[in-house]
Amino acid sequence: MKKFYLLALIVWFSFTGCETAKSIMDSVGTRNGNLTNAEVVQGLKEALEFGTDSATTHLSRLDGFYKDAMIKILMPSEAQNVEKTLRNAGLGSVVDKAVLSMNRAAEDASKYVGNIFINAIKQMTIQDAFGILRGGDMAATNYLRDKTTVQLTSAFTPIVAKSLNNTNATKYWKDVFTTYNRFSNKPVNTDLTAYVTQKALEGLFYKIGLEEQHIRKDPLARVTDILKKVFGNQNGNAF
Repeated sequence: MKKFYLLALIVWFSFTGCETAKSIMDSVGTRNGNLTNAEVVQGLKEALEFGTDSATTHLSRLDGFYKDAMIKILMPSEAQNVEKTLRNAGLGSVVDKAVLSMNRAAEDASKYVGNIFINAIKQMTIQDAFGILRGGDMAATNYLRDKTTVQLTSAFTPIVAKSLNNTNATKYWKDVFTTYNRFSNKPVNTDLTAYVTQKALEGLFYKIGLEEQHIRKDPLARVTDILKKVFGNQNGNAF
């Protein structure tokens, strides 16, 4: 009788697509291996919350970008000749201050992204969750990147711009590279804010990706019961 009841619900939901039917199915506990759909969604949401919180907390600290060799924001490759010329002319300290200011701007902007990630995580569907669970080591990170990049860019840009202006980095950049571009066949982008925003987001998602891989591969990183259950099943035969 129970099997007949569940079958009837499945047929009803498939034909109506009704949210009420979906809610009933979740409460009954549609199972995938040893997990219900609700457990999979909850587990993936918790993993994303832990990953984004850990990454943003680390990056928003003093030297979160500046002293991390993997994500430290440096002069763009097209500006390396300019940087070399300045250093040879005894102006290395000017370059160093510009690099420091770019990283400080990224660290400052990282303090204000929490709500954007929370909203994206709340919107996760069952289909999203199973796609992430069965995906590669960066599936959750890629989900967040797709859902939040536009909003993050909008949020980062004014914060980065303000921070760069406070350290005179924007003025330095425009003065030096506007002059350089007059004589170069490969102009440097004089929009420092756009460059730092892009590099800051790259660093942010790099760190989130590391957190995701940590949770997927290291049982000790699964600090709640639902994380242990969801990712433990993933390593077994349930999926």
